[in-house]
Amino acid sequence: MLTGKELPFVKKGFSKSEKLFKKKNALVANGISTLVPFFIDEARGAILKDVDGNIYIDFYSGIGSVNAGHCVSTVISAINKQSEKYLHTCFMITPYEPYLKLAETLTKVVPIKDDKKVAFFNSGAEAVENAIKIAKAYTKRKGIISFSNAFHGRTLMAMSLTSKVKPYKHEFGPFASEVYKVPSAYCYRCPFGKEYGKCSMECLDYIEQFFVSEVDPSDIAAMIIEPIQGEGGFIVQPKEFMLGLEAICKKHGIVFIVDEIQTGFARTGKMFAVEHYDINPDIITLAKSIASGIPLSAVVGKKNIMDSVGPGRIGGTYGGNPIACASGTATIEYIEKNSLVEKSNEIGNYIIRRLKKLQKENDYMGDIRGLGSMIAVEFIEKNNKKPNKVLASKIIKECIKNGLVVISAGVFGNVIRFLPPLVITDEQLEKAMNIFEKAINKIQ
Repeated sequence: MLTGKELPFVKKGFSKSEKLFKKKNALVANGISTLVPFFIDEARGAILKDVDGNIYIDFYSGIGSVNAGHCVSTVISAINKQSEKYLHTCFMITPYEPYLKLAETLTKVVPIKDDKKVAFFNSGAEAVENAIKIAKAYTKRKGIISFSNAFHGRTLMAMSLTSKVKPYKHEFGPFASEVYKVPSAYCYRCPFGKEYGKCSMECLDYIEQFFVSEVDPSDIAAMIIEPIQGEGGFIVQPKEFMLGLEAICKKHGIVFIVDEIQTGFARTGKMFAVEHYDINPDIITLAKSIASGIPLSAVVGKKNIMDSVGPGRIGGTYGGNPIACASGTATIEYIEKNSLVEKSNEIGNYIIRRLKKLQKENDYMGDIRGLGSMIAVEFIEKNNKKPNKVLASKIIKECIKNGLVVISAGVFGNVIRFLPPLVITDEQLEKAMNIFEKAINKIQ
């Protein structure tokens, strides 16, 4: 059994995985794709072991779902303890205490300054869908504003809010009506041709112009944004931009929704990314690392907004499953007890230092950005900023080949993102960055 302290060792071949891939191809829909050439057998801490016994360092954390690490002992204990009592009943029929316990915990840690209430669902997309429903009920309006480079999920409304066409939206239309897109503050590739620090926040000015030329603000129920756009390429929104959006929403009576599905739970060096911005959102959506990989999501919002929806109008059979809630409470307790917010900053600082040093020696590395341990680097063509998806893909494959699992991001597919579990050891972190450095030096 893994201890979680192992280092990568990829020399045992993939015979068992190859057999499983044959079954996968015969049984699983083609739309369900996979990245790595192996099937997982066991995971602990920041380490993965495949069915053939090869060992890998995990640098993607289930796309941000296991910030506290794989198989946290106290979380497993909480799951086991709850599973011995009951697995499921449906909170909407026969309620149970684990739902209330996690809701109480979230009202204490989620940084919305007003009185708060909570509703639980199963996935990030469900949280987004329900946040939009609540905002519409509260405002009695229909329109929604989202941003370029956004990713909010794969269900109808969430997909409509999402910006990347392929693979997420192509051939899946028509989409939800009255969803409006405006530019995000992608400073490295500013849509207004400006340079951050020398601009006049034209991205904010555009929204007021948009309200004149495209839609009246009195028709807009909500504005939703990721403080760091995850699938869009870990695009960190400037503080001035987020403060400006909040002010616009207050001015026009628009519900301000912040999507913290990937940024939440210590990932950005704060418990939640909004803490970097000094804003007070109306609603925050949560999922991924809320329960260490057990399917669970939450909508946390100001009490008056959350209560604008009457009984029975939101919910779901499995929303707030008792095992998931027990896992969620134990996960938050583990994050706080083990100072993973501080550890996230330490990890991120180390990764940034290594990347900056590499950047000086490499003409193909463009923007390096992130907060805490949510870090990304854009790969570009030599001597220009044209996205280099081919190079990024080759580097990812070389990393996996040598025991480091990293994944891409960005609307152009040219970004490599770093999301290591926050329990990664110093030795594992150094080894991971050594593998990444060697991959770059070999592939460029």
